[in-house]
Formats: sequence, C-alpha cells, structure tokens
Amino acid sequence: MEELSELLLQRRRKVDALWEAGVNPYPNDFRPQHTSTDINNAYGGQPQFDAANENFVVAGRILARRSFGKAAFIQLQDRKGRIQIYVKKDEIGEEAFASFETFDIGDIVGSEGYPFRTKTGELSLHARSIRLLVKSLHPLPEKFHGLTDVETRYRQRYVDLIVNPESREIFIKRSRIVNLIRRFMTDRDFLEVETPMMHQIPGGATARPFITHHNTLDMELYLRVAPELYLKRLVVGGLERVFEINRNFRNEGISVRHNPEFTMMEFYQAYATYEDLMDFTEELFCHVAQELLGTLDFINQGLDISFQRPWKRLTVRDAILEYGDIDAKHLDDRELALAYARSIGLTLPDGIGYGKLMMEIFEEVAEHKLIQPTFITAYPTEVSPLSRKSDHDPEIVDRFELIIAGREIANAFSELNDPVDQKERFLAQVAEKNKGDEEAHYMDEDYVRALEYGLPPTAGEGIGIDRLVMLLTDSPSIRDVILFPQLRKEAK
Repeated sequence: MEELSELLLQRRRKVDALWEAGVNPYPNDFRPQHTSTDINNAYGGQPQFDAANENFVVAGRILARRSFGKAAFIQLQDRKGRIQIYVKKDEIGEEAFASFETFDIGDIVGSEGYPFRTKTGELSLHARSIRLLVKSLHPLPEKFHGLTDVETRYRQRYVDLIVNPESREIFIKRSRIVNLIRRFMTDRDFLEVETPMMHQIPGGATARPFITHHNTLDMELYLRVAPELYLKRLVVGGLERVFEINRNFRNEGISVRHNPEFTMMEFYQAYATYEDLMDFTEELFCHVAQELLGTLDFINQGLDISFQRPWKRLTVRDAILEYGDIDAKHLDDRELALAYARSIGLTLPDGIGYGKLMMEIFEEVAEHKLIQPTFITAYPTEVSPLSRKSDHDPEIVDRFELIIAGREIANAFSELNDPVDQKERFLAQVAEKNKGDEEAHYMDEDYVRALEYGLPPTAGEGIGIDRLVMLLTDSPSIRDVILFPQLRKEAK
C-alpha cells in the first residue's frame, strides 16, 4: 500500500511539473481520426508495403512500453483494439522526446504517423508526433496478469475494462445481443415501449420489492419487480404486440445467478398462446446465437449446448418422474410426496400447498439436470396467479419456463383475462401475504378494472437478458455480465 501511495505521489508531482512548465496535462484539442482497426484493416493483410506518405491520427491509453535509449515502442489501446507505436527521438524532435520520456503506463496519448512493419513483422505506427492527453495518477495492474482479483474487477470495472480484453468483449457482445433481440422484435411488428419504474402497487411477479417514498405526494412507491401488468394494460388499449427491454428490481439475495437489479425483455402478443411462444422463443434464440456465434452449438462452462431445433418439452410432473427417484402413484399423493420431499432434504411446512410442493421437488431433483434447452410446462395454478388455467385441468395453467444449463432463462404463459378469476387469485395472494409470504402479490384493483374492459386472448413472456448473455458468453457469474453489479460496502 505504501508503494502504491509513493507511485501516486510521483505521478502527482509529474502533473505539478507540467502545470509549472505551462503544459496542460488534460488538454481537449486533440481529435483522433482513425482507430487501431482502421490501420489493421488497411495494412494487416499486407506482409510488405510502403506507407511513408500515409497519415493516421489515433488516440488511446498506453498499456506497455519498451525503451531503447533514443527510441521506444508503446502499445496503445483504443475502443477498437490495440496498435503498437514506434517513437523515435530523431523523428519527433528532442523536446517532444524528452516530454515523451515522462509518459507512464496508463496515460492517454494522441499520436500521428504512418504504418510500417517492424523487423519481427508486427504492424505498427511510426510516430511523427505524440503528445500527452491525460495523465493517469494510478498505475495499472501488472501488465502480464491484468486485474485478476474478482471483487476488485467488479468494484473497479473501469480498470477491468482497461486491462482485461475478455471483459470488454463480453460487454460488446451483450450490446450486440440486445440489439439483435430488439431488431428481431421490431421486424415482427412488435412496438417497443417504456412503462413506469416506480409503482404504487408492485406486481407482475412473486418477489419482494424495494420500497421508496415520494415526498411531494407523501406516498410509498415500489421499484418495479416486473413490467407485466402495465404491458398488459397496453394490450387492453389496443397495442396488440408490445415489448420492453429494461430493469427490474427485487429485494432478494445475491448470487452467481441473482442481482437485485437485472435486465429483462418482456413481450406480449394478442391472439397467441404459450405454445405459439415456445416456437417463437426457439426462433429468437437460434437467430441470436447464429448471428452472434455463427453456430447453434457452443460450450457453456464445460457443457456442450445445442440450440438445434426442436427443443425438448416436459411437464413439471414428467420432469420430476424422469429425474427424481419417485413413483407416479407416490407423486400424486400429497402426503407421500411430502414425505419424499423431506427424504431428499427439503424442509417444508406441513400446510404447504400441493402446487408449491411440486415446485420444491422439481427444483431440487430436476431443474439443475436440464442442460439442453427444455420447455417445462403444466405449472400448478397455485404458483401461477397471472396465468390462464388449462381448459383440460384447472389445477394447472398454460405456462412454460425455459431451462438451459440448469438455469431458468425465460418464463411465459397464456394470460389470464377473466377479471373475476383474476380478482379471486389476487385475494388468495393477499391472504398468503397476510400469513407472512413477503413475495405474494398485492391486490391491484385498477388492473382488474383494465381486464373488465377486455384483454384479448394474449400470451406473454419474460426473458432474462443477463442470464442469456451469461449463456452465450460462457460467463460463470451474473456479475461478469453486469457492468456495475451490486456489492457490499467496500471495507475501509
């Protein structure tokens, strides 16, 4: 720590010396005209060339430096990549070279010069001029190992992005994934919308909300746990195909799969069913993977994943029977199923509903074993307060969850559009909340009123963008794909 403090003091003294010499260490009059990629595109494929009459103007951060007395090589990183720059005293002049000698790794510089290949064949820029644009006061992590401490990478993402190209690539891919999804949706006549982040009544998911207070209105508000109820209000209003890509907030635990704020894409399509959305989801995911990776088969955390269609479809019950050690007759008997759940280590209250019991067993014995894309269907009505009941069995709903690599990636259902049924389910949720279930739904009278005006037969789906990015970038933790994940306060 003392060594770092001394390095910081040394760099501050350099800044002070520049100001005293009449040099601004933070000028704002340099305009790069090219990137490292421009140089590579122009000359990367040519083993031999003469470009002494060319002129490229670049800017970026110094990542490495090798000095040879009257000459030096630096590695410059800009938004597109890296390029080596050769700086020679005889070329830029004695005074400029003396200034260059004070440059440190981490400084941001601008340079003008022409491309050439070194004796070892590396494409480089021969500098005609180079100048300091920003003096960096903190040294970068050791150049050969980068920033490897995981917590520091998350807390100081700005340093992580500087020194770890793989981190930069993840977030570049994330942006491309979102753009591919957005284009896919708009090409199919979906309208992108924005709905409120602060709700008077939290709803749309069984989750514990964050609570805030609006001073002027003197009322409690909740950060949204899902945009669902507002998006369906829009379908009631005649916007028959809508989607939103935005943040949700849930006051719950933090893990490699969970962050208190996360990005979802929710969409709703009138005159469609959850079965239509299974086909739609296959098409969407395959499109994104093919465009991003150039293939439908890839590796995620050592697992071979294939998006080749069609994807497997299983009911909750069949998944338990396939992956759990239980007979069908025992699963269908509540007391025997409860005894089985306890035998596999689940701690459950005696009064747990049969639907919740089924989900506890499913998550324990089956979910983590679903590696290839699998649609799980026939969810219990008890755990699906916003889903339409099956016409064939009122104990289950028309719903699916998409599981890939043992993780839920998407959740969809045919929407409940019977206002009487919806109000009854809200009341049942309120009763659960009064018993202490902090994740149960609140009563939303206005949403019921919206349904009374008539919600067309509709199917809706939520897709976890962060988990999809994890999947397609082979990232082990959700924190690796969120630029600034939520962390505990930094220790002093």
